[in-house]
Amino acid sequence: MKSKSKDFSIIDKELTVDGKISTKGKLVVKGVVKGTLTGDVVVISEEGAVFADAKVASMTIGGTFEGEVEASNELIILPTGKCTGKVVCKDFVVEPGGILNAQVNCTAGLERTPTATPLKPNKSSDAQKETRVVQKFSKNILPEDVAKDD
Repeated sequence: MKSKSKDFSIIDKELTVDGKISTKGKLVVKGVVKGTLTGDVVVISEEGAVFADAKVASMTIGGTFEGEVEASNELIILPTGKCTGKVVCKDFVVEPGGILNAQVNCTAGLERTPTATPLKPNKSSDAQKETRVVQKFSKNILPEDVAKDD
């Protein structure tokens, strides 16, 4: 059985790293990273900033990220986070207040190819079909959403 990595690294406040970073385990960025970043779990704290191309398993953005990120598992933007650039990830979450200004491609569900089921002809009249459609959607319409004819 493979054990989980307990490696933990911090790029602290007032520290700027310019170049290529490769890490295992969890990396917390409180300072500034510029260049390329490869790792398992990356957390950008509220005061942290990453200006890089990144390839990670998981990234949580509480500060600033600018660049391209490929997250094989998940990308989370916290309420204090800002992400700009290009994002490719499996699962994606933007919490209320989080800022996203990026091209996003989520790959969740792409491994499952849905199969189309052909529609069977219905012998109902057009009026009956229309009534079923209206009944189906009328349950979701709130009275305040309907314009009044006054």
